[in-house]
Amino acid sequence: MGFAKVMASPLGRGLRVLAGLALIVAGIAIGGAGWVLAVVGLVPLIAGIADVCLFDPLFGKPLRGRDVRAA
Repeated sequence: MGFAKVMASPLGRGLRVLAGLALIVAGIAIGGAGWVLAVVGLVPLIAGIADVCLFDPLFGKPLRGRDVRAA
C-alpha cells in the first residue's frame, strides 16, 4: 500500500490528528518559544480533520483524501 493510500485512509487521518495534537501539547509544555511548535502542530491537525494530505500532490495524487481513495 502506497504512502498516499495510507495517508488517505482513516488510519492516516487519525495519525495526522494525533501528530498535530502531540505537537501542540509539546509546544505548550515547553513554553516560551514552544508556541511555534504548537502553531506548526495545527497544520497536521487541520489537514487530518479536513481529510487532505499536503504531501499527496508531490506524488501526483489529488489533495483530497476522498479523491485518493476513489482512484
